[in-house]
Amino acid sequence: MKNKLTAMLFMLTFLLIACNSDINTKEHASEIYCVALDAIMETDKSLNDGMKYIAIDMSNFDAVNEKQKKSILDYFEDKYKVKVMDATFDDLKEKGYYNENTLDGVLLTVQKVNFNVKNNIFFNGSKYRSAKGAIGVESTVHYKGGTWRIKKLKESWVS
Repeated sequence: MKNKLTAMLFMLTFLLIACNSDINTKEHASEIYCVALDAIMETDKSLNDGMKYIAIDMSNFDAVNEKQKKSILDYFEDKYKVKVMDATFDDLKEKGYYNENTLDGVLLTVQKVNFNVKNNIFFNGSKYRSAKGAIGVESTVHYKGGTWRIKKLKESWVS
């Protein structure tokens, strides 16, 4: 009887551990941001035409450390084969990247992120090329099957 009880307790413990799908999002923050930002890049691809760089405003990426920020920049540089930098809109203006009310690249910005929902991260972001060439996106990044991927994406505004 004691052996059966021990075996059942072991099985119950094993099942509880195996079924626990809580993910530490801070450990996966760079991957989550890459998925969300890449979804923005893939939305309205005409804004990407002839781009010479991608600027990512990481000024509010509170969940991301310096090593993770570098991995995000490296991911986009490898994928899009252009210069990628961490810069705000004001940084781009100061460095001379903003000419005649337009950019020679795109600026990706995350205005709002919600890491509080289990396995679902909500983002509001945008891609800016000019005052007449920009989009806003709302997306949900979801963890399933061992990877983060876009679950839902919609354009929230277009300029």
